[in-house]
Amino acid sequence: MSTFIRRTWLAWLLVPAGLLLFAGANAHLVYVAIQSQPDCVAHSKAASDGPGYRAAKSAC
Repeated sequence: MSTFIRRTWLAWLLVPAGLLLFAGANAHLVYVAIQSQPDCVAHSKAASDGPGYRAAKSAC
């Protein structure tokens, strides 16, 4: 086999493998984002509670 043919086959193997890895990683990120539900964090409930962040619409 010539060097050109070997490089061509290598490219035909590595490019799809890289695309599958990329797609799998993104699918995993979407899955984790959908499945995770963060706990409530401490925050100011009213403007008079002092400095800090307040939730726009608290679910806690």
